[in-house]
Amino acid sequence: MNALHTPWSTAVALGISGLLLAACGGDGGSAGGGSDTQAPTATLTLPLDLASGLTGTLNLAATASDNVAVSAVEFQVDGAMVGSEDASAPYQGSVDTASYAAGQHVVRARARDTSGNLSAWSSATVHFGGSAGVTQGFTKNESWVTGLSAATAFAQAPDGRLFIAEQGGALRVVKNGVLLPTPFVQLVVDSTGERGLLGVAFDPNFTVNPWIYVYHTTPEGGTHNRISRFMASPVNGDVVSVGSQANLVDLPALGATNHNGGAIHFGIDGMLYAGVGDNANGALAPDLTSPLGKLLRFNADGSIPSDNPFCTTAGQLQCAIWARGLRNPFTFAVQPGTGRIHINDVGQSTWEEIDVGMAGANYGWPASEGPDNIGTGVTAPLFSYKHSDAVPPGSGPGGFFTGIAITGGTFYPDSGNFPAAYRGNYFFADLGGQWVARLDPANGNAAYAFAGLADAPVDMLVGTDGALYVLTRSAVTRISAP
Repeated sequence: MNALHTPWSTAVALGISGLLLAACGGDGGSAGGGSDTQAPTATLTLPLDLASGLTGTLNLAATASDNVAVSAVEFQVDGAMVGSEDASAPYQGSVDTASYAAGQHVVRARARDTSGNLSAWSSATVHFGGSAGVTQGFTKNESWVTGLSAATAFAQAPDGRLFIAEQGGALRVVKNGVLLPTPFVQLVVDSTGERGLLGVAFDPNFTVNPWIYVYHTTPEGGTHNRISRFMASPVNGDVVSVGSQANLVDLPALGATNHNGGAIHFGIDGMLYAGVGDNANGALAPDLTSPLGKLLRFNADGSIPSDNPFCTTAGQLQCAIWARGLRNPFTFAVQPGTGRIHINDVGQSTWEEIDVGMAGANYGWPASEGPDNIGTGVTAPLFSYKHSDAVPPGSGPGGFFTGIAITGGTFYPDSGNFPAAYRGNYFFADLGGQWVARLDPANGNAAYAFAGLADAPVDMLVGTDGALYVLTRSAVTRISAP
């Protein structure tokens, strides 16, 4: 079943109604002390499921029934309530499509009866046309920082500075919204194809250990990818401390120039995770003798934890394998607080996918891509979208979303400036589609369009100020809410 069309379960709805009744002094019966526990039913009749190119004022309509009486019907768009409940039939509402970014949205309706029982959601996945570049209530500044050259990844220091990796080897610093002219460090890299300076992360205790970690393609000793760390200068923290480079991990020699992965992040367990591509050799992705096509896990000093799931001979690089079966995990993200990991695996010809990171997981590449050919022992993607429209458009996994390479992903925290419906959501972007979308875990991981971009996105993060920052190849876009 398409997750985009899955409503909240009746059990969850009844649980919510139970809380409402308890607040009214009930014990599972009606607010007036009755015994009605039967939920109403609701059916969204407008808009039609898979309606496309909707513009202007969109009329909403639903029917509802109950064994006693319907009290009201609520409409939502993208998990947020539209207007107020309609307390009388015919149940109607309206929404201005120009208030939403062009692309996919989900309209829902549910009924409440006079005892407080709630129906399941009835939903429609639709496509809004128009030219809105970001959802209303948000401000998008695509020129917040400009002047970058082939940017690939970024990370934020505890003091708010952004450190931005450029493919050519420069690690740039943005301080108080200004791109500093002098790089933190300039590395010698092989930047052919998809090689270069590809990842950056801060030590989780950076104020005590001012280490900055990078993933880069070095020509030293034969071209290969390497994880190194540098210390910030105690005199000027915007530049590297000379002589502080420590090379922690050297990956195998490269053949192809593509599928290098490159993202690095610390988990809440204090371990350093690294996404490594298959170097255009899909057979290596499931191979437990190779670190390619994997998510790797290291101690902060580059040594290998003894509790990694596939470690049989301590000290060997293969022991760093934490999950396998990936094609090109160019980006991934760690959710603050929970430690949940979402891996964005760039597909080949058909699918882009978001995988839930789990120790010992096999995501199936090259035997499977997206939801296709999921075999025994393979962890299916949480969400996937195609490179071209389904027939009819919107009907397959991913709905109306299409793109060519999933790049950039970040979790919005449970608090912050974004409205409640956006908190806890997972934001992701597509390089070729030049859009930003979000997954809504409270509604079956439904996906909604959030913003369009003028440049190709490669990474995202939520800043210490609560804004969403999108790194493109040449700039940083800042999306904020009042």
